[in-house]
Amino acid sequence: MTIDQINSNIHDRRAGGYPEGIGRISDGYHTFDELYAHRIALFKALSRALFGLTVYEADFPWKSKLQSNGTMEEGWFIAGIGSATGKQITYHIPISEWDEWCANEIPYAPAWDGHTSADVIKRLKSL
Repeated sequence: MTIDQINSNIHDRRAGGYPEGIGRISDGYHTFDELYAHRIALFKALSRALFGLTVYEADFPWKSKLQSNGTMEEGWFIAGIGSATGKQITYHIPISEWDEWCANEIPYAPAWDGHTSADVIKRLKSL
């Protein structure tokens, strides 16, 4: 089976309404669930560390239950660092993390600046 076939099977399973078990898929070392838990914990720690250190409001860690257009997927919120175009680092985070997330609560997330995963990695490395 090729990587493209594996990815297609995962996509089809999710699109078909059967996402159960996808998080248990492993590379032999970690499952998707473990990797996402690590990502959430690391971004949470970074947000907490930066929360008391940032000088400019545009650079503050923030969280919002609504996207800039007023919508949101049920069970999620957006957490971010930076709000200016070209500076945003954002992730969708499970709502179960909301109360413990150290960030300024804002009514709407900043308008998405079009960043990709590669952009976020570059921006994280530049902090």
